[in-house]
Amino acid sequence: MKGLSRKEQIKWAAASMFRKRGFKATSMRDIAAGMGMEAPSLYNHISSKQEILSELLMTIAHHYTDGMEEIKHAPLTASEKLERLIKLHVDIAVDHTDAVSLLINEWVHLEGPIADEFNALKDGYEKDFKGILAQSLKERKVPEVDVDLALFSILSTLRWLYSWYSRNPGINRIELEQQMVRLLVPR
Repeated sequence: MKGLSRKEQIKWAAASMFRKRGFKATSMRDIAAGMGMEAPSLYNHISSKQEILSELLMTIAHHYTDGMEEIKHAPLTASEKLERLIKLHVDIAVDHTDAVSLLINEWVHLEGPIADEFNALKDGYEKDFKGILAQSLKERKVPEVDVDLALFSILSTLRWLYSWYSRNPGINRIELEQQMVRLLVPR
């Protein structure tokens, strides 16, 4: 974590703890101990666990939504865009394994306006993904596939990729991207 501010170091260390223990079971004292700090010193950098969770989840959400915007507006076919989206998920899962894990269950602990903002980003992303997927299925003339079911299946696989990758870190990123595209893009 060299080169990161102390606050960033705390956030990414907390992401690992949240992944292993869960948000509720991880205390500020645990986070401080993991950083080799006293709990009161932690508050010089961070105000609460909620702040940490919010910043981690919003950072990851923006990685996805920024990637989506770039892909959505690229001069590509819908099928090429779908392939790029799958690669985006692979890249984010490989680069931010701990934080991606929080997207499975820990996002439910977000509170207030940040929870609304996160859900709006998630819903918008899924809507855009569904549009690209539907167009890709149409381009490829894939008959009788329910787009909602396909979306659920593809996103479920991609959301859990972090778990598989953390147990198989030796796989080459490019090979993983290619494998996931072959697995998830209907031919």
